[in-house]
Amino acid sequence: MSAVPRALVTPGLRRRLACFAYEGVLLFGVVMAAGLVYSPLMQQRHALQGKQGLQLFVFAVLGLYFVWFWTRGGQTLAMQTWQIRLVTRTGAPVSRWRAACRYLLAWMWFLPALATLHFTGLGAGWPAFAVIFVGVLAYAGLTRLHPDRQYWHDAVCRTRLIQWTPPPRSKS
Repeated sequence: MSAVPRALVTPGLRRRLACFAYEGVLLFGVVMAAGLVYSPLMQQRHALQGKQGLQLFVFAVLGLYFVWFWTRGGQTLAMQTWQIRLVTRTGAPVSRWRAACRYLLAWMWFLPALATLHFTGLGAGWPAFAVIFVGVLAYAGLTRLHPDRQYWHDAVCRTRLIQWTPPPRSKS
C-alpha cells in the first residue's frame, strides 16, 4: 500500500455509510419532485400506469443530480454535511464523463440484491428490505479488499472519496 498524501485521506466506512444513509433521506425529496413533474407531463393517473417510463425518468434525474454535484465541487448535499469529497485518484476535480461512469457503476450497491429479489419472487416489505440491506452491507464490506479502502466502483472509475474540511471563511 502506497503512502497517501494527507489531503487524500479516505474517510472511515462508518462515516461513508452515514453519508450514504443521509443521501437516501435527501434523495426521497428528489424522487418525489421528479414524480410530481413526470405524472402531469405524461398524464399518469395511476402509480402502475407508465411504471417503466417513471423508473427511467427517475434514473435519469438521479444521474443528473449526482453528476451535477460531483462535477461542481465534488460533493452532494449529504457529502457536504459529512465532509466527504469525490476527487480523482490524484486529487483533481471529477469530469462529467467520470462522474457519469461512477453513477452507473454505483448501482452495484443494489443490482445483486435487486436481481435476487427478481429471481426469487420475493415481494415488497421486510424480506425485500432485508435482502437490499444485506446486499448494501456486503458491498460496503468489499472495501476491506481494496488497498486504500475505496469502493470498487471508485477503483474502476479512478475516483476516490476523501475527508475534506472546508477552508475557514474570511471575515469581511
